[in-house]
Amino acid sequence: MNDTSRGRARWRAPTPARAGPRARAIAATLALALGCSLPMAAARAADGFQPPPESAMPGGQFGRVVRQGEEIFRHTGRAAPRYVGNALRCSNCHIDGGRLAGAAPLWAAWVAFPAYRGKTRTVNTFAERLQGCFRYSMNGKAPPLGSKVLVALEAYSAWLATNAPTRAHLAGRGYPRLPKPAAAPDDARGAAVFRQHCALCHGADGAGQQAGGRVVFPPLWGPHSFNWGAGMGSVATAAAFVKANMPLGAGGSLTDQQAWDVAQFVDSQERPQDPRFTGSVQETRAKYHDSPYSMYGRSVNGHVLGSPPGH
Repeated sequence: MNDTSRGRARWRAPTPARAGPRARAIAATLALALGCSLPMAAARAADGFQPPPESAMPGGQFGRVVRQGEEIFRHTGRAAPRYVGNALRCSNCHIDGGRLAGAAPLWAAWVAFPAYRGKTRTVNTFAERLQGCFRYSMNGKAPPLGSKVLVALEAYSAWLATNAPTRAHLAGRGYPRLPKPAAAPDDARGAAVFRQHCALCHGADGAGQQAGGRVVFPPLWGPHSFNWGAGMGSVATAAAFVKANMPLGAGGSLTDQQAWDVAQFVDSQERPQDPRFTGSVQETRAKYHDSPYSMYGRSVNGHVLGSPPGH
């Protein structure tokens, strides 16, 4: 099916209804490699809210800025290179351009701010929340408040939330919370899950994959991934994301235990330092990572995660 809205053709990769998770992942891989839209589940949340279609994107100056925001969101490193320090883009964690319910959709976040956040221990605006994404998930630096980058992302988010009730916890916000696993998460079991279900897209070494000179699937650890301060550095958050959305195009196909285990495995790998690092890994853990779901500062195979190179 072709969608020529906004002056560009889009092809949706065919995904057989009865295809298994691996076949659907391959279809999703081909779609992204070709710059196509993915055959995602409906963006509609359980309470009935649905973001407007792209065909309804407004014109004029506001519409121009909304389009800028979408471009930044989908191609962050290319559209906002000054603020990105890795190979990720916003849409890696907020799937389908921030539209998909259960994948931290922008429309559900926009209506919830300003809000108190335990991470910052203060009330944050939506723009300040976006700054944190650049600092941690993108391992970059925060665009200044009022900058064109933040204004464009806010405009895009606000447009996606058209007609959504404000100060409401919309169904589909964030990632669906998982119950505690029957067995404690295990990185050895998680490694097996990763090899079977994740390595196809993210590579056996977790470094992601490129096609046509651009990153198609993001690195999950290593120097080009999110840093230790990112939300995905929490095993609970990563497990919830995986269960609902991975493998790409086959969300929900893993068991809860598999999601917990593979999240434990991914978060047991080294990655860029938390920018709040105090000079001491254990002091930084006590101050910012005091959680059973954080692997920062823990020893895995004789290596203390978060340790500076050479230590």
